[in-house]
Amino acid sequence: MGPVEDSTRQAGVREAGPVAKPGRRPRTRRCLLKGCEQRFRPRSARQRYCSDKCRQSARQWSRWKAQQSYRATKAGKDRRNQQSRRYRERVKSRKQAASEQVVQEPARVITKDFFRPLLRPAWLLRRIRSAGAIAQAALLFARMPARHGASLAARTALASHSPTAAEDLSQAAGR
Repeated sequence: MGPVEDSTRQAGVREAGPVAKPGRRPRTRRCLLKGCEQRFRPRSARQRYCSDKCRQSARQWSRWKAQQSYRATKAGKDRRNQQSRRYRERVKSRKQAASEQVVQEPARVITKDFFRPLLRPAWLLRRIRSAGAIAQAALLFARMPARHGASLAARTALASHSPTAAEDLSQAAGR
């Protein structure tokens, strides 16, 4: 088969096809974010901002601006007024609920003599010789119940240091 009549190219070049030139990168430009305006080399032709942070800031500003222009319209003003009205109603209902809760129960007061029946009498403590192995807290708070939520071992750990602690207490009580 011969060459096409209207072709001005040689046959070898025509069969190989056109040689593709590598794409040209866009020249440096300034970041469009106000305040940044840093020069950068874009990776694509449509890139407007130098970094992801600038792109996100621009998108955030764009949303804010769209919200401002929407609120300037009649529909935007109506919606904002409804939103404010609903908020005021919620605040009013919260205040009413808080005032009702305060009146329900008076404060609980612990008197000075609240712990007195649980403590050992002073005459009992005078008769007991001071033993180094017995802690003073073990003597004073022996009948004190453990705090709510504490294990039983928390109360017994005070007096368990000495095997003679129980004997000293029983001798003092027997006198």
